[in-house]
Amino acid sequence: MRTHLLAAAEHTPPHASPDSYCRIRGSELDHGRHSIALIAHEEPIGKDLIDHVIQADLPDRKDGWREQLGVRSLTGDTFEVACLPFFTQGICHRDVVTVDDDQVVTAVVHKSGHQTIRVALVMKNQDDRDQVRELIQVKVTETGLPHEWLHVTYLAVDLPPGSDAGSLVQLLKHLSQTRNLYWEIDS
Repeated sequence: MRTHLLAAAEHTPPHASPDSYCRIRGSELDHGRHSIALIAHEEPIGKDLIDHVIQADLPDRKDGWREQLGVRSLTGDTFEVACLPFFTQGICHRDVVTVDDDQVVTAVVHKSGHQTIRVALVMKNQDDRDQVRELIQVKVTETGLPHEWLHVTYLAVDLPPGSDAGSLVQLLKHLSQTRNLYWEIDS
């Protein structure tokens, strides 16, 4: 389902403001020679631990998108992820990563055992999207699992080792049958 989640991010999500803080926005790197789009987190689950921001390339995107990740510094180029990646595959909450001189992730050096459920709401009608979002929010709240929303359209849910997301997964399976959303579990 990875292709679907990235395809759902093809355009700026509904309600996105180009000048809003921690939203999808364009950026100029290397003094204007290379433009990228940055996906940043609005309310990262580990915001009290974050002391640094790094970036992860989204190689499935043709137009140079990156996701900003809030992290906790461990050593010079080693960081613990303190947010829930919305689009970055293979990186989950509390994984330890290294970065290059440009602060872009180069490798995962330690897996935390956490998994991430990612959801993209794709219905065009705002009332329908709001209704589905509310159904999912109620279920996520019932599970007690940490989660983040991006533009009320994208959801990332943390699955710590031993957690039970069975009821949430059942709801997502049901909703995805009507093509209202795409979802995946990443580890």
